[in-house]
Amino acid sequence: MKIKRYKRVSSTNTLVKKLKPEPWLVVLAQEQTAGYGRKKNYWFSPKGGLYFSIILPKSTIDDLQTLTLLAAFVVAKVIKERFKVEPFIKLPNDVYLNQKKIAGILTETVVGSDVKFSIMGIGLNTNIDTFPKELENIATSLKIELGKRIDNEKVLKEIVKYIKKQLKTISE
Repeated sequence: MKIKRYKRVSSTNTLVKKLKPEPWLVVLAQEQTAGYGRKKNYWFSPKGGLYFSIILPKSTIDDLQTLTLLAAFVVAKVIKERFKVEPFIKLPNDVYLNQKKIAGILTETVVGSDVKFSIMGIGLNTNIDTFPKELENIATSLKIELGKRIDNEKVLKEIVKYIKKQLKTISE
C-alpha cells in the first residue's frame, strides 16, 4: 500500500484531486484545516484523528452510495472487531458509537469527458481528547470511549485491506 503522508492539509479529498490518480494510493494527513463531509459540512479534524483518502481503481460499481455504504460497513467492522465495541451505521455515511458520531465517509468522483476516478475520504476520530462545545454532545473519539490511545497506522492498514477485499468481492 502506497501512502503519501502530510502533516497538515486543507482536506485529503481536495488534495487527491490535484494528484495524478494512482489506484489505491492513500493520502494521509495528521490534521485537516478544511475537512468536509456530505453537503460540504465541516469535519473537525485536529491532530490525533485518522484522516485519509483512497483513490479507488475503476470498477464496475459506479454508484457512489454503494461505495460509501461499503466503507461505512468496513469502518464499523474494524472498530467492532479491534476494540470489542458495538458501532452503529447511520445511513448513508456515518458511524456512531454510544450515540455520538465517530466517523464519516465521503466518496466523490472526479469527472472530465468521462469518469476519471473516485476518491473515498474517511475521517475517524481516534486519538482526540476533547471536542469544541458545539460538538461535545454529538461527536466522540475512540480514545474518549476506550480510555486509551489508538494505533492509527494499524487501523488505517486494516480499513484499506478490508475495503480492497470487499470491493473485489462485490465487483466480481
